[in-house]
Amino acid sequence: MPAIGYVVGLQFSQMIQNWDHWIAFALLALIGVNMIREGLSSDDEPAPSLINLKHVLTLGVATSIDALAIGVSFAFLSVDILLAVFIIGLTTFVISFIGVKSGHFLGRKFKSKAEIFGGLVLLVMAVKILHEHGVF
Repeated sequence: MPAIGYVVGLQFSQMIQNWDHWIAFALLALIGVNMIREGLSSDDEPAPSLINLKHVLTLGVATSIDALAIGVSFAFLSVDILLAVFIIGLTTFVISFIGVKSGHFLGRKFKSKAEIFGGLVLLVMAVKILHEHGVF
């Protein structure tokens, strides 16, 4: 996905350059607020015990969208795309492996607090993006 985003970014970099930080802010803020809302809700649905192919594909597409956006950013920065894709793939594998192993334990212990914290982190990142672009 970063490679596809890179090619798209080369074509459309001038068109979206004035709006990219607003788009990133909106997406991060929307996801962050949704995570906080879900963490505060009293609905205690049990987690599904098995992950089926539909869930895996949906999560794959959802996580690939941000990788596509990263590829667009790489086009602006003139990055060596092959090296970047390799590093992203390796890092994603290692972090995912650690996340799955530790998430099982921590998810049971902290439950909704972790989701609220994650939402707050995304909101801070969204505000930081606007600050870096001189909005305030």
